[in-house]
Amino acid sequence: MAPGCTVSRLNKFLRERYLNLPQGEFCQVTYVWIAYCGMDLCYKTRTMDFTPKTIADIPEWDTIGQTEGFSTEMPLAPACMFRDPFLLDPNKLVFCEVLKNTREPAESNHRNSCNKIMEKIKELHPWFGMEQEYTLLGVDGHPFGWPRLGFPKPQGTYYRCVGADRAFGRDIVECHYKACLYAGIKISGTNPEVMPSQWEFQVGPCEGIEMGDHLWMVRFLLHRVCEDFGVVATLDPKPMTGDWDGAGCHINVSTVQMRAEGGIEHINKAIEKLRKRHAEHIRVYDPNGGEDNKRRLIGCQVFSSINDFSPGVANRGASIRIPYRVAQNKCGYFEDRRPAANCDPYAVTCAMARTCMLEGEEELK
Repeated sequence: MAPGCTVSRLNKFLRERYLNLPQGEFCQVTYVWIAYCGMDLCYKTRTMDFTPKTIADIPEWDTIGQTEGFSTEMPLAPACMFRDPFLLDPNKLVFCEVLKNTREPAESNHRNSCNKIMEKIKELHPWFGMEQEYTLLGVDGHPFGWPRLGFPKPQGTYYRCVGADRAFGRDIVECHYKACLYAGIKISGTNPEVMPSQWEFQVGPCEGIEMGDHLWMVRFLLHRVCEDFGVVATLDPKPMTGDWDGAGCHINVSTVQMRAEGGIEHINKAIEKLRKRHAEHIRVYDPNGGEDNKRRLIGCQVFSSINDFSPGVANRGASIRIPYRVAQNKCGYFEDRRPAANCDPYAVTCAMARTCMLEGEEELK
């Protein structure tokens, strides 16, 4: 329980008494969507008198949005559905696209354009995996588990380590992992990171639009689990100044051609295309046009410089890493280490597809 948090002091055992009440034939469906700012997540819940089996069974709803300075109703278009690990079966979580009342995508809705690009390249069977780093904070903004005055021991003993003096917040991480598995999300792993109170989870491989769908829902579950513990998860790319690591969201990329024998040729071609668009990708890799990544991509620790493009084999300080085994097998995937922790996975995967997989030149947006 985090100090100073009233939410975490609520009686969870009393709560369970009500959650265990029978609900008959009814189903609680929680709609989740990206807020107007493009970084926060919102939700609300409705009752349905049957249990939906597919996303087609979920009706549209609406939210209140800000567009062109006015408050207006904006449709919520259901996109994908998951099991609800908080209210349990038969209840559902539904991730939605936000639309304007003209049916055009809202400014924060990058899923719409991403899905169109993924349809164009579906014969390439693009696989993505994203490594989401995040930092746990108290509600006062102080890193969870850090001394109230001063700092913990310097970095070097926390990465993938165990012990009460090294791993801060493991209960939260493991509960989040189980919640994701229950929901049906393609979470593939988790580990403590370099800075104390910093963790990472991996999602994927996911094909096409599924990458963004699953990563956004995993983020929702993370915030929701942290709420139960009275702790805050931040995706700030550099939550602590000084000699403390920042947080990224590395993306691993593969097509059917890259996975085939001799696929290293296609990997190298994709990397050269990325080299030509380094500045354009940097602008897409955080929600503030690259400004957030300026604090993180500083050219030291395990971070490349925001100004340079630097591919390398087994080099975690490079912009693009070709894993050692991929270089040996001459096929597989590559990793782009530039995306910031608070990136929009729809924008990142869309940019990657436009640059590396589409024939002809498509301008990044």
